[in-house]
Formats: sequence, structure tokens, C-alpha cells
Amino acid sequence: MSTPTGPASGLPVRMPRPRQSGRHRRPEPVVAPEGAAALVLALPGTPSPASRSLAEEVISIARSELPGLNAQIGYLDGDDAEYPTLASVLTHAAAERTARYEQATAAGREVPEPSGASAVVVPLLAGPDSATMRRIRQAVMDSGTQAELTDVLGPHPLLAEALHVRLSEAGLARADRARLFTVATAADGIVLATVGGEEAVQAAGITGMLLAARLAVPVMAAALDVEGSVASIAAQLQNSGSAQLALAPYLVGPEVDEGLLDAAAKEAGCATAQPLGSYPAIGKLVLSLYATALGITPATPQGAPAH
Repeated sequence: MSTPTGPASGLPVRMPRPRQSGRHRRPEPVVAPEGAAALVLALPGTPSPASRSLAEEVISIARSELPGLNAQIGYLDGDDAEYPTLASVLTHAAAERTARYEQATAAGREVPEPSGASAVVVPLLAGPDSATMRRIRQAVMDSGTQAELTDVLGPHPLLAEALHVRLSEAGLARADRARLFTVATAADGIVLATVGGEEAVQAAGITGMLLAARLAVPVMAAALDVEGSVASIAAQLQNSGSAQLALAPYLVGPEVDEGLLDAAAKEAGCATAQPLGSYPAIGKLVLSLYATALGITPATPQGAPAH
């Protein structure tokens, strides 16, 4: 039984924990600023329940890193019914921000008037693809809103880590170079498959060097959308001594038809790992691009330089 001054004698009293001081103090969690621009994930490829589920997982990772984040998905080939187009999502995000401001002022709250970009558009692309980026820019212009478009996710050390994990999941690479065991099916040469032509191949090569350092095997990039590119790179690796090749998709997934990957692997005569998908690094890199655009600083992804 409680008394006016507190719980009855004999019951434990929960006291507030004192705030830790000094340089080992835990940093206060960063939350999305009120009225901040929406994060709009630009999703290429043919919309499907699978691609939507993947995008939602990526957004969930970003939200876990930045509570309060307003994140939405805009489909480059959407239908504005089940899959809203990027342009319509941007238009809605701008109207939604204005409506929230008007509701707050009507309720007597003192809130700053919205200014700057109403949304930050992050393309769900591992590497550059000029044709897809042109379409994303056009969708931003068609929306008639003030939205900021970021760069693609790579190259980045976290993508090399993700590629390594996908290869190890497929039994094509050791999970850890420090472990004293071998994988019988481990590849001794990696074809890094991307889309976007020569520009994409050059950019993928940077992440490929990081992957080669992790695996201690040669890695060469090839373009899935350039006829003969994968087979040519596979031949180069074999001529330089690689006997067992693996295809590592330098792709999130939705941006390329699944049949294209299977056909390339068959042409090169090698096994293939899964695309990067919703590997946690993807969500963290999406958030990092968004945060950099707005000048806020959530936790820096491991392997990424602090800004």
C-alpha cells in the first residue's frame, strides 16, 4: 500500500539513473528534425511485391538509425495505383509538409515555416546508370517540387563487405580470411556484374579492388547490359590463371531483370551469388546520403568516413 510520500515500506524504489558524464558518456540519440524533408527512395525496375518488400526493408533499416524519419517509396515505372510514381510521391510529400505546417500554426504552435527541399531523393542503385538517373531527374522535374537528388550508393567499403557476405552465403568465398579453413567451392576469380555501361564498370572497379583485398583473389567488373562484356571478363580471368569463377552482382536487385543475371552466369560458365538486396549496409548508405544532403549527422556507417 502506498503512502502520500511514496511506496509502502519494504517496496523497492526505482530511482532515476544519473546522466553519465565525461568523454565516455553515451551520445544523445539523433532524431529527424521536425519538418525535415522526406526521404524518397527512387526504385527502378518493374514494380512487384518483391521489389516493394525489399525497398520497405531498406527504409526500415534507415528509420532504425534515425527515428522520426519520414521515408517513402517512389517507383520509376509505377502506375499511381498500387505502385505510386516517383513524381506523384514527391508532389504528395511537398503538400503533406505544407499541410503539417498549417495545422501546427492553426493549433497555436510556433513552428518554422518550411523552407528548402521538401524531399531528398535517393536512387536505389549501387553504381551509376546514366539512363536511369536521367529518368529520375525527369521525374523530379515533372513533380514541380523542390526536391534534392543525391548520388548513387557506391563505390563504398560497405558495398565490398556486402558483396563478400553474399558470396560467402552462396559458398563461393570464405566468410573470414582469418579463419583457418577452406571452402571447397570458393572461387579464385570474381566477375563483378553491374549495369550502366562503361561508366558503371569503372565505378564498380573501385569497390572491386576493395573486394579483391578482402578475398585475396582477382576481381574484374563487367556490364550486364553490354553484350559479351561478362564473357570477355570471364575469359580474361581464366587466361590469367583463375580456374573457378563466380559472378557477384554489384546490384541491389530491382534495377535488373533476374533473367539477365542467370543468362550472364550461364554465358560465363560460373556460379552466381545473390544481389545485395536489403543487406543492412544498403539502408545505412541510403540514410547517409539523405543526412549529408540535409546537413544532419546520424551515426556514421562503419567503414564510412565521418563528415
